[in-house]
Amino acid sequence: MDYRTLLVKKHGHVAIVTFNRPKERNALNTDMMADIEKITEEFNEDVETRVVIFTGAGNNFSAGVDLKDPRQAEALAGPLIVRQRQYHIGPRLIRKLAEMNQITIAAIDGVALGGATCIATALDFRIGTNKCKIGYPEVNLGIPLSWISLPLCVHLVGPANAKRMVILGKQEDPQTLLKWGFLDAVVPDNKLMKRAMDMAEKYAAQAPVAAQMIKRSINAIMSSHDQAIMHMDSDQVLLTQLSGDFKEGIEAFFQKRDPEFKGN
Repeated sequence: MDYRTLLVKKHGHVAIVTFNRPKERNALNTDMMADIEKITEEFNEDVETRVVIFTGAGNNFSAGVDLKDPRQAEALAGPLIVRQRQYHIGPRLIRKLAEMNQITIAAIDGVALGGATCIATALDFRIGTNKCKIGYPEVNLGIPLSWISLPLCVHLVGPANAKRMVILGKQEDPQTLLKWGFLDAVVPDNKLMKRAMDMAEKYAAQAPVAAQMIKRSINAIMSSHDQAIMHMDSDQVLLTQLSGDFKEGIEAFFQKRDPEFKGN
């Protein structure tokens, strides 16, 4: 299958999926999110591929949701039911990534922000370069983290570090994220894909049926209450979009200044 925003290469039992909008720092526009959904569905039918590596073209994993995407802007300016459906895309995407049969690895260089960080947490493992920066900037727009991804962050780094990451909205450095358990390894940028392939080949050499059953069982243990807690996180974002702080956050983002939130 051809994709508008992804490159796909297969090496035996390992596939590499590359987000391919390097000029936009691989920002997640409508086309890319649709492509990622489609490729998870294709892998569901693929019994030969045992491990999938996700990475970004150029110097970045992904800068997160593309706030300049006209199709997203049009949807979010429409009726409430249209906006609600638009916000359901992210959670659906994260569920599909988390439920992939294959072992999945994020190979992260440059920035991974917002929705891209959510994608990384939905995967099984994360390798970062010593230059990567990872964070959740949603709070800087006056909105909470959504995409059913708050529990994924808590599972990886614990409650206190999750509060720091999500409430402060800063880009964390790789050594801090390695210490917290968010990253599984940190490597020089010219060693990223070699390390990812080395890890992928080890998992691809395991008995696939057993490995995939173990993955599903561990995910079920860790996420048994996640959906009950986060089933309305998209609606929370819709609510906060009615606030003055959201308007201020968006204006500050495009004006490249710090927002001045007033709690209204």
